[in-house]
Amino acid sequence: MSRQWWIAQALAVGMLTGGVAVAGVAPAWADAPAVVAPPAVVAAPAMVAAPADQPADEAALAQAAAAQAARDYVLKVAKTNPSADVRTSAWNALRSTRGDEAIAEWLAPGGGFDAARQRARDVRARNRAFCERVVRTHTAEFSPETRAAAERALKGTATDQAAFVKTGYAEAQKRDRAAREADTRHKLEVAAKDRDFVSSVAEHDPGEQVRVAAQWALRPGATDADVAEFFGYGWATGATLDFEAFATRITDAETIRRATLARLVKEADAAEKAVNGSADAAKARAEAEQAWKAVADHSEAARKAWLAEQETASAQADNWKNIAKAAQESSDELWKNIGRSADATQKTWSQEQANALETSGFWQSMFDKARDGEIRVKG
Repeated sequence: MSRQWWIAQALAVGMLTGGVAVAGVAPAWADAPAVVAPPAVVAAPAMVAAPADQPADEAALAQAAAAQAARDYVLKVAKTNPSADVRTSAWNALRSTRGDEAIAEWLAPGGGFDAARQRARDVRARNRAFCERVVRTHTAEFSPETRAAAERALKGTATDQAAFVKTGYAEAQKRDRAAREADTRHKLEVAAKDRDFVSSVAEHDPGEQVRVAAQWALRPGATDADVAEFFGYGWATGATLDFEAFATRITDAETIRRATLARLVKEADAAEKAVNGSADAAKARAEAEQAWKAVADHSEAARKAWLAEQETASAQADNWKNIAKAAQESSDELWKNIGRSADATQKTWSQEQANALETSGFWQSMFDKARDGEIRVKG
């Protein structure tokens, strides 16, 4: 592995993620222009209850529930996604006067989300995201030169950011390492137990990018300075990339699920309405039942997927809780760097665990509505 490979990994992973920043420092996009701040969102039409003497249109209620859940999901993306392109696109969909139609178009394949995701993959967007990630994961205490260079690049032009990615990052790292080696009074000591801990992380950490960072710190020919840099920024960078990869996966998958749900519920609603007045009532009922079964199957698969994501987030939350505890109990200067972000990282994963549980509950409710529809159309 090479340092250029590590930079390439940092650029390649997690460009379109949901969730909050992993490191304890606020991300650069927290101070983004007002265009990405929450605008006035057009309220979704309120659902009107059926009169007491009329049965509720359960199919229409299911469709309305799916539409409101889609709006809530897009709102979450608009508030939390670290990509300015995705956030802005989501806010535009939310404030559209076309209401649920605009939300559905944004979620649909080839719609607003896909277009924003493609823009975020632009080289300039990737360079800026790399600079932002460096600011989040390189503290001023351990990497003052690197942190300052990234901040200057962010305030500069796209050319400045490209230059930082190409050569500026590595050059600033060299200056920071030279300063640390020259500062004998504050030189970080790497004990055997620290190396053993990093070795354990390299083998057992639940995050792939954290394992890669630990393996790089212990590669053949690595020195104590490499281990110190793992504690200083490599660990936090790997953790950020792991979270971004997780958030990218769940956002991509859930966007497709929401678009599919809207289509399936609409089809089931239409099939159920077609039963009345059909020349072949038995056939129409069978088609409506199959349509609601498709909704149920889709919802159940989504529920199971989110339970699996909950387990992933839970494992990460437990892992970072232990790391935060170890950092708190250690008196070594080496551990202070990861200690600054470990608690925030644990809270981030705990929030994702709670979000996964809540989302699985939504899909359970849609499964229940779909099963009710199957029973209803049987007559």
